[in-house]
Amino acid sequence: MAQSATGWAWNIAARSLQGAAESYNKEHNVDVKVEELGGDAWEQRFQTAVTSGSGAPDFSAVQNYDVTNYASIGGLLDLTSRIEQAGIVENIVESKWETVSHDDTYYAIPWDIGPTGIFYKRDVYEDAGINPDDIKTWDDFIEAGKKLPDDVAMINLPPQEMSQLWRMLFRQRGGQAFTDDGAISVASEDSVAVAQLIKDMADAGITTRIELWSGGWFTSFAEGSLASLPSAAWMDGTLRAELPDTAGDWGVYKLPPFEEGGNRASNRGGSNMAIPSQIDDEETVNRAFDYCLYAMTTPEVQNKMLEEFGLFPSLTTAYEADIYERELDFYGGQAIFSIFAEVAEQIQPYRYTTDTPEVQDAIETELGNMLNGNKSPQQAVEAAAQTVADRTDRELA
Repeated sequence: MAQSATGWAWNIAARSLQGAAESYNKEHNVDVKVEELGGDAWEQRFQTAVTSGSGAPDFSAVQNYDVTNYASIGGLLDLTSRIEQAGIVENIVESKWETVSHDDTYYAIPWDIGPTGIFYKRDVYEDAGINPDDIKTWDDFIEAGKKLPDDVAMINLPPQEMSQLWRMLFRQRGGQAFTDDGAISVASEDSVAVAQLIKDMADAGITTRIELWSGGWFTSFAEGSLASLPSAAWMDGTLRAELPDTAGDWGVYKLPPFEEGGNRASNRGGSNMAIPSQIDDEETVNRAFDYCLYAMTTPEVQNKMLEEFGLFPSLTTAYEADIYERELDFYGGQAIFSIFAEVAEQIQPYRYTTDTPEVQDAIETELGNMLNGNKSPQQAVEAAAQTVADRTDRELA
């Protein structure tokens, strides 16, 4: 095995991998490095390297939706036999394997996932007499939102991010944007139901529209003018870093189901570790895979990434650690990681394709038209489906 290997990742993903490399290097007396890039810089450099056939790193973090894109053009190494030989399939959340697969082949080792929930301001809920335990459905969520003062919103419908909200809710219902045979099912019954819910929230007057990650968005939580945030486990790290003065005022509950007793689990975000196919030196490939396997499947390493950076593991053997039962002061003594661990094992698989970005773009546009009053929920998702059909070679389901 080669004594060195160099990988790429972005932001906190890179920092967490650098920490894993430190412990790996000590254990194996080798020199594995991870270069930190900004998200956009990583995308540009990695895409250029893969498509040109040269200049790629020995290994790299890869977003969920990118695995299929790069695998479909032969840019990633087939890791199927290595993964099966490592015996890790049973130790990873089942739904995650769909994410790293293309044509029944594994092209990456699963890393973090985004089990979902509602982060909420305890003080705002309590002042309005809202008990999250009483929210049994999304309809209950809307009714609870009506109890808030006129200058306080229950939920944000962020511009440029509506497609992410749609996909999270669509996955909660078990929806797929494409059928097994590749037809476009963006206008399915599940999709209509999601669009209708979003419109119902807006019509009920419980929403605001603030750009995600903006100064105004953070301020709205600090001031208490925004009460709830549907997101994923990784949001914990952001809230603690950006809003330390709100410590103790936060809580988490699972996504309300569409019907009482229904599914409360979904996923938002996540990444994986892949090896570019242009890395043809067997010794280097072996070292890169060995490091990635260590970083992704060692419970202690994964839980350190969770504790320090909020990256929630897809490795189920990690969930046995004490951190998942730890009562966190920031959340009023609530053990939020145990909630996300429960959600993680109930996430429905989601099929990413090379045309997933077309779906996201079309949904973003048409949900905007719906919220502007120009289209009904049904018309919006049908228009989105037609847009995807016009831009691809796919048929409507």
